[in-house]
Amino acid sequence: MTESGNSSAGARPAGGDSFHTMWRDLLPLGRHPDSRGYRRFAWTGADSDCRAWFREQAEGRGLAYEVDRNGNQWAWLGDPAAGDAVVTGSHLDSVPDGGAFDGPLGVVSSFAALDELRARQVEFGRPLAIVNFGDEEGARFGLACVGSRLTSGQLTVEQAHRLTDGEGITLPRAMETAGHDPDAIGADPERLARIGAFVELHVEQGRALDLSGDRVGIASAIWPHGRWRFDFRGEANHAGTTRLVDRRDPMLSYAETVLAARREAELAGAVATFGKISVEPNGVNAIPSLVRGWLDSRAADQESLDQVVGGIEKAAREYAEAHGIDLDIVRESFTPVVEFDHALRDELARILGTGSDLRVPVLGTGAGHDAGILSGTVPTAMLFVRNPTGVSHSPAEFAAEDDCVAGVLALADVLEGLTRR
Repeated sequence: MTESGNSSAGARPAGGDSFHTMWRDLLPLGRHPDSRGYRRFAWTGADSDCRAWFREQAEGRGLAYEVDRNGNQWAWLGDPAAGDAVVTGSHLDSVPDGGAFDGPLGVVSSFAALDELRARQVEFGRPLAIVNFGDEEGARFGLACVGSRLTSGQLTVEQAHRLTDGEGITLPRAMETAGHDPDAIGADPERLARIGAFVELHVEQGRALDLSGDRVGIASAIWPHGRWRFDFRGEANHAGTTRLVDRRDPMLSYAETVLAARREAELAGAVATFGKISVEPNGVNAIPSLVRGWLDSRAADQESLDQVVGGIEKAAREYAEAHGIDLDIVRESFTPVVEFDHALRDELARILGTGSDLRVPVLGTGAGHDAGILSGTVPTAMLFVRNPTGVSHSPAEFAAEDDCVAGVLALADVLEGLTRR
């Protein structure tokens, strides 16, 4: 299959021009007027707007558009049934009040890279697809990478049907309200069998590239990581009349556990975060009966992660016992270390190291991605674009325009090299 276009040496890259146009159009969707952050949660109106944007980009380029059984969106150039396809893309949903780049940068860059390849008159020897995976952040239902987990079979239909949001709405009900059939969800091995390689571009969630002075990097691995729920149960009582010695206050045990998490993470050179909390009855003048906190912990290797989480759990149980508190700990999700396909990673390095003025370092990451979920089934790789602040999951998340365009061109080079193989 052949795609033709027109590009002159030294001209502004076609992918750069289309990137800016798409970025401008996508930027206001799901943005909160007060926080200026994004609330693009799965199966909501903002999510629907983003999905409509994706479909418009696909159909405007003459690509075959489809939605799979799990709600992931696909845009195909060439025959999907031919197999050995090169797939790129990311996600469009966000964490609460998240930044503009986490996820969308990869989707916008994918379409822009295709525009660049068409301008180069590249002849594609393999099918090419762009994907928007649904509910990558897990902001609404508490589990990350739902779309890719379902597709790869790492999340069962029964488990998915039990997921609920903060208002008690189940995932199936939310999907049905948004016009998707929840009875169709489940593992999709036939779709995954079409893919010969998956390359995800993402803004770096850290400062490694900024510190090294590089615009683009290649991922080596994703740290093992997971989420644990700590339920501290005490006794509700009056805040003004109950003596301190008579209280069974779960907030004390929770607060001490938060501090323990910081200590354990520092000792192991890892990270541990209690970033979400739920309190009952949640009254200013009431001692809580329940404090529920969610721990997110990540480390460079499994041994270190086990050490951190084990230390936090031990401390939490000791604090709970000291204050007469009942404690339940539940591991809600876990992803082991992901070593990206070495052959594909080396191929990316070879492609970008040939005829390019970019120096492309290889670096690890503590952030989870759809590429990591798919890595057990198909060869996957990742490209990172420099984030000068290192801030992510915040409205302050940032990447310079020149670096974004450098990412588009690097992705275009990679896709050209892989599809011509």
